[in-house]
Amino acid sequence: MDSAAAVPASTILLLRDAPRFEVLMVERHRQIEFASGALVFPGGKTHAGDLDEAWSEHALGWGAVEAEQRPLRIAAIREVFEEAGVLLARGRGGGPLEMEPCPLELRQAVDRGEIPFLDVVREAGASIDLAALTVFARWITPAFAAKRFDTWFYVAHAPEGQLAACDGRETVDACWLTPQEALEAAETGRRKVVFPTRMNLMRLAEARAADEAVAQARSRPPYAVEPQVEDRPEGRMLVLPEAAGYGPVAEPLASVL
Repeated sequence: MDSAAAVPASTILLLRDAPRFEVLMVERHRQIEFASGALVFPGGKTHAGDLDEAWSEHALGWGAVEAEQRPLRIAAIREVFEEAGVLLARGRGGGPLEMEPCPLELRQAVDRGEIPFLDVVREAGASIDLAALTVFARWITPAFAAKRFDTWFYVAHAPEGQLAACDGRETVDACWLTPQEALEAAETGRRKVVFPTRMNLMRLAEARAADEAVAQARSRPPYAVEPQVEDRPEGRMLVLPEAAGYGPVAEPLASVL
């Protein structure tokens, strides 16, 4: 049987250094089908509106970003707006965006497709900042999975003066955690953290500050990580290629599904 096609998706590691080096994570609602109850980075599938060419007038870095990357970055920025209420954008003249906390009703309307995200940005007199995102990783769901995603992970500095709050529908919590805290929560079972998220938290933990994390991401050669299943004496294992840059990784398949 042919494997399902991988759906384009993107997620964002939003970083801050004060009071500590932390990343924004959200807990997915337990009634959501994919990764229900898991602690994840804000993200999701690309939507038709992310492909609108009108974004060229409301997106900084449009010309510097490859055409294939634009909708993925727009999707990442839209998703963190919907799920956490943070708008990664600049105000008129390219200065910091000054805005009140966005009404939850507006975020939910964007999520439902009732209001285009482009209209929200336009009304705010803002421009989303595509150039603020740096590719952190790319993961493709293994071919055996019923649902597959081709997910781009981006890293970016969190905008100052904006509070993160969950949307109450897809996410039930929004929290800032150090990479080590998130990993410890996963190890002790206090939080559910899916395999790709955990691997990228481990990668993020190699940095000590946001600038360092961004610099490390920029220095890495591009690589599409597609985990493989191997039958070993200890059982069926999910294995990452050494070239993926995560070190030797082989975990029991049953423990990561």
